[in-house]
Amino acid sequence: MSLTATPFGYPLGLLCRVFDVSRSGFYAALERQPSQRAQDDERLKVAIKAAHIQTRETYGPLRLQPELVSQGFNAGRDRIVRLWRELGLRCKQKRKFKATTNSNHAFPVAPNLLEQRFTPVRPNEAWVSDITYVPTEQGWLYLAGIKDVFTCEMVGYATGARMTQELTAQALWRAVRSKRPAQGLILHSDRGSQYCADDYRALVAQFGMRASMSRKGNCYDNAPMESFWGSLKNEMIHHQKYATRANAESAIKEYIEIFYNRQRRHSRLGYVSPASFAQSFRKQALAA
Repeated sequence: MSLTATPFGYPLGLLCRVFDVSRSGFYAALERQPSQRAQDDERLKVAIKAAHIQTRETYGPLRLQPELVSQGFNAGRDRIVRLWRELGLRCKQKRKFKATTNSNHAFPVAPNLLEQRFTPVRPNEAWVSDITYVPTEQGWLYLAGIKDVFTCEMVGYATGARMTQELTAQALWRAVRSKRPAQGLILHSDRGSQYCADDYRALVAQFGMRASMSRKGNCYDNAPMESFWGSLKNEMIHHQKYATRANAESAIKEYIEIFYNRQRRHSRLGYVSPASFAQSFRKQALAA
């Protein structure tokens, strides 16, 4: 750069006078290395962007903090928020979705044992269940899921081309094989015919579980399960297209078994994953 020309189209001497800066100060600033703080910010930006991708663009800056701490970046929340905004990052946006189950049937309905008290004190004390759908080019893929209210873990799930009681029964069998719960567990669902059908109710009784059902049309009675559906759809389904049901099944399996249960940090659990939370609980129980 010449002594008189600048990239701004004005003489250097004029700019120095306007901004009350000496020529020597201007050239010293050009040669000055970035401060340690600025260098640390740039490194942290790289880590934030990498964590943003790693968490599937689903974490806001506050939820990213424990993720960054686990990687050795002990930055405060205000700093992460500032750098997040400078990077122009955004979380994936939520979309609304509709219920799938039909409660207009003649089957008996179980009482609401939970009554929105989602406060169990141990794993396998209360499970919630529901059915949702995933669009594919082959048609709907239905997904029945079961979630442990205490650990937030998805303990069982099943997928199929039809929304039947066999689908919900398969999810329940898988959950029982995986967790071997003691008798007395509360199994909550909505009033869909798949949960009220005779064979499914007999299976619940066979496992020594207590059936519980939401009030008609009240999604808040099954809030933990609705929360999972929201995460699944917001973080994966709404942002992908599936050519076949098999493609969707593979993606769902990876999301639940790898990401949601083992990696995804939950604010309700102190920003750890369900698997880590359950493991920590078991260790504390053994030490007690």
